[in-house]
Amino acid sequence: MSDEPVVQALSEAWTARFADEISMEETHGGLAVGVPPEHWLDALTFARDDLSCAFFDWLTGVDELAEGFAVVVHVYSLERRHHLLIRTRVPKRAPVLPTATGVYRGAGWHERETAEMFGILFEGHPNLVPLLLPDGFEGHPLRKDFVLAARVAKPWPGAKEPGESGHGAPSRRRVRPPGVPDEGAWGAAAERAARPRRAHPPEGEPSPEAGASATAAERQPNEDGPGGPPPGSGERPPEGEGRDG
Repeated sequence: MSDEPVVQALSEAWTARFADEISMEETHGGLAVGVPPEHWLDALTFARDDLSCAFFDWLTGVDELAEGFAVVVHVYSLERRHHLLIRTRVPKRAPVLPTATGVYRGAGWHERETAEMFGILFEGHPNLVPLLLPDGFEGHPLRKDFVLAARVAKPWPGAKEPGESGHGAPSRRRVRPPGVPDEGAWGAAAERAARPRRAHPPEGEPSPEAGASATAAERQPNEDGPGGPPPGSGERPPEGEGRDG
């Protein structure tokens, strides 16, 4: 069965259940459904029980600046082989949403990560403690207003190495790969040997092969004498010139 009948059937099921309280759009291989926060758990339960989406894939957040934070869940039906993206939005000043762990147990770690990275509070979570960041870390790194320390340490776009843009400490000594000689006579010789040879010389410049051929021709003696034609030319010298007799 192609994707179009599947998406059509999913759309009709969501409309019959939630009417005009939701928004929908077709995605690659499935359907994206937007629900208000108060219908968050009802929408997840409907997807699991009525639409056979028992496989929980992932949950994450998106900082949408003035519009707040979006919370997105991706679930899948192993029986009917269709995808669903279910999303909602919480305000930036009070980013609170009921936990999805009562519907999908696998959402526990995903909500912990989203809570520490975006500062979204999942009410009712059994253990909403930091998952990735070290103890004492302040702030939420995936918020778009979070100031990165690297942008303070040097201008952005920054130089590749400290000191190359005139800011910060001098550039550290670069370590050459194993087998590459140090700079100096051996290093210069290795760099010259590694340079690619030109296949064709620039216009007006003779190639090394042509120069070598010309030098060899100049050095080769002419068997017909000073005034004779070159060997193999097929020409006879004028009378009185060339070989005697």
